[in-house]
Amino acid sequence: MSEHVHPEEATAGVRRWLRAEGLAGIALGWVAWEAHGGELIWFLPLLLVPDLSMLGYLRGPRLGAMTYNLVHNWLVGGLVLGLGWWLGSALLALAGAVLITHTGMDRLVGYGLKYPTSFQDTHLGRIGRRRQAE
Repeated sequence: MSEHVHPEEATAGVRRWLRAEGLAGIALGWVAWEAHGGELIWFLPLLLVPDLSMLGYLRGPRLGAMTYNLVHNWLVGGLVLGLGWWLGSALLALAGAVLITHTGMDRLVGYGLKYPTSFQDTHLGRIGRRRQAE
């Protein structure tokens, strides 16, 4: 008899794959940053900028989840990077590289997209003090 797994509760094996994906995202973001002439002195502090999207939580978990998820996903980072490349805009491409790298960092440490119920409720399972045992 197989045990039912809820989609929001990633198993240990799935979490390992998602963390490997995060590491690949970090590498891709760094390569894109370098390819578009970015400087290391700007890269590290800019990696914190996407977390400003958490300010949405000041207005509640629904808006917080929406603003957080808008910034912390592969699609938006890829679109910004691709648009920068297509338009020949190094600044836009660098912004995309930061978004991709930041998303990779979050996935590497186990942070996922947020549900509107609470910051701790993610598509990878619950994070924080009340996190279920792995």
